[in-house]
Amino acid sequence: MNIDWNAFTPLASLAGGLLIGLAAAMLVLLNGRIAGISGILGGLLGPMKGDVLWRLAFVLGLVASPILYARFAPVPVPRIDAGWVGLVLAGVLVGVGTRYGGGCTSGHGVCGLSRLSPRSLVATAAFMAAGFVTVFLIRHATVT
Repeated sequence: MNIDWNAFTPLASLAGGLLIGLAAAMLVLLNGRIAGISGILGGLLGPMKGDVLWRLAFVLGLVASPILYARFAPVPVPRIDAGWVGLVLAGVLVGVGTRYGGGCTSGHGVCGLSRLSPRSLVATAAFMAAGFVTVFLIRHATVT
């Protein structure tokens, strides 16, 4: 395994993690809601009265943040070693997985683990294991 030391950004990563933690803590303390992206977005599809504004603000913040960032700093160009079919299939599988898992990595991994939720511990372990197995199979066990 090689580490690309030019792309190693511990301070930026720490700052991003702190901001995510702060946002999740503020949402639960000020609004009583968990910052799980799939649940927030899913709540917009079948909204309840008085439950739309904060969800919409959260999603718009997710979309606006990288746009705002790009005005002040260069945006890294992502390198994705997959075709459109693979990306669409991965997105569908993630969506199905969040429904079966009762939430996504942000809800379980960030918010659930910080609340010491046993359910979130199991879900996060399952997410991570599935990711490890998938990467191993794609990179090492496929016939090319």
